[in-house]
Amino acid sequence: MKNFLRKGIWSVLVALLCLGGAFYAGYAAGNHGKVLPVEGVYNINPDTNESVDFSPFWKAWDTINQKFVPTSTTSEAMTDQDRVWGAISGLAASLGDPYTVFFPPAESAIFQGDISGNFEGVGMEIGVQNDTLTVIAPLKGTPAEKAGIKAGDKIITIDGTSTASMSSDEAVKIIRGASGTVVSFGILRGTSTTPLTIKVTRGTIDVPTVKTSELPGGIYKIDLYSFTATSPSLFRNALRSFVSSGDNKLILDLRGNPGGYLDAAIDMASWFLPAGKTVVREDFGGKQAEQVYKSKGYNIFSDKLKLVILVDGGSASASEILAGALSENGVAKLVGEKTYGKGSVQELVNITPDTSLKVTIARWLTPNGLSISQNGLNPDYVVPFTEADAAAGKDPQLDKAVEILNQ
Repeated sequence: MKNFLRKGIWSVLVALLCLGGAFYAGYAAGNHGKVLPVEGVYNINPDTNESVDFSPFWKAWDTINQKFVPTSTTSEAMTDQDRVWGAISGLAASLGDPYTVFFPPAESAIFQGDISGNFEGVGMEIGVQNDTLTVIAPLKGTPAEKAGIKAGDKIITIDGTSTASMSSDEAVKIIRGASGTVVSFGILRGTSTTPLTIKVTRGTIDVPTVKTSELPGGIYKIDLYSFTATSPSLFRNALRSFVSSGDNKLILDLRGNPGGYLDAAIDMASWFLPAGKTVVREDFGGKQAEQVYKSKGYNIFSDKLKLVILVDGGSASASEILAGALSENGVAKLVGEKTYGKGSVQELVNITPDTSLKVTIARWLTPNGLSISQNGLNPDYVVPFTEADAAAGKDPQLDKAVEILNQ
């Protein structure tokens, strides 16, 4: 997820402004009785200089205006403005990218609340993987985690409604609700074809960030749960405690961390890398020059530091950026399971004062050019963590990390 403070994308705004201008012309011409054919309605895309024929859109608009009758007499009337929002939503959906989504006023307000760091809900990150709504990770200590939701769970129903063809943002609208209310999930886990029903009582979610602990053998462990705006300062404090401990063996646990702000990942990587070392590359698909993000060069550790990073299928986005940077720059070994593979960049563009478009603008590449979205990260040491391990109170991934650090 990209830091959403950047300015909007000119080409997207121009395209939508063109659509807005065509809307006025089409509506004014087509609102006088019978359905009229609309011919020769074109707009020029200033980026490509190609003409786009909008006449099919306006013919459909006029047909709906003149002929549509709701199937229910109790249906709430849809305004022309609602139809415009629906049209823009369809435009975004036509790209086939689950991360490019238009937010009408109510949904835009909800999303703004999400990125502020606290909200009411169940506390899990979800996404569409292989055309299936999937749990990226439940956040630490949240109702979702306490109810038994796990990274990799496939959500097939929400309160009895099928999630087939449902975007993650549409699912969030259903999942959200007042603290104390219950939402029911139909879950497929692993290779099982028998759905589980998991009911979760919603609560107020404060996104957790950092936890530290000292393990036997002079090993210090930092659990990082998310990359929020406050994560860099909290991580700095955790590193200060690590240095004060006198230990030189560090475990950074990114399991179940669904990511967050890019700036946080770059800042954290900078504690381990000299100035100028590449943290991540941003590939814009040829639309503009590649952006390379480099270490700020805090680089406080000597070559005596021994670092292992724990990852799994719930490690995504900024987690993959940080783990990939430290692994490919030779600072850390990765232990666990293949990461989620959330390597696309989203930017939030204000379309109107109360609506917004979350649009994918680029792909994340590791320092060596690995596409995170296509491949995820493969650990140096692949160690499964089964449900039987969890039930027995075992953590084979952590055990492997300790073994490596003690070698």
